[in-house]
Amino acid sequence: MKLKETAWANAIAVSTGVIYIVCAAFVAILPGLSKLVMQSWFHGISFEALWTGAPRGNFVLGLVSAVIGTWLVGYLFAWLYNRFNEGK
Repeated sequence: MKLKETAWANAIAVSTGVIYIVCAAFVAILPGLSKLVMQSWFHGISFEALWTGAPRGNFVLGLVSAVIGTWLVGYLFAWLYNRFNEGK
């Protein structure tokens, strides 16, 4: 099975964008629970010095850079998959 690189990259980039927006909304609406979940993902590391409890002003920059970075990784993944899967 051959993956279409652009389709794969688009799908994963859009998925990342949606998750990023939902996560930012979650932090804005339920900051305490968001902090608890984040600390559980990082094995209890304290983020007290970094935690503001609200999305920061760089939301757009984070969203755009996450989507672009994920698109590039998704394209690379599909391209590599196709190369490794040739002749099978």
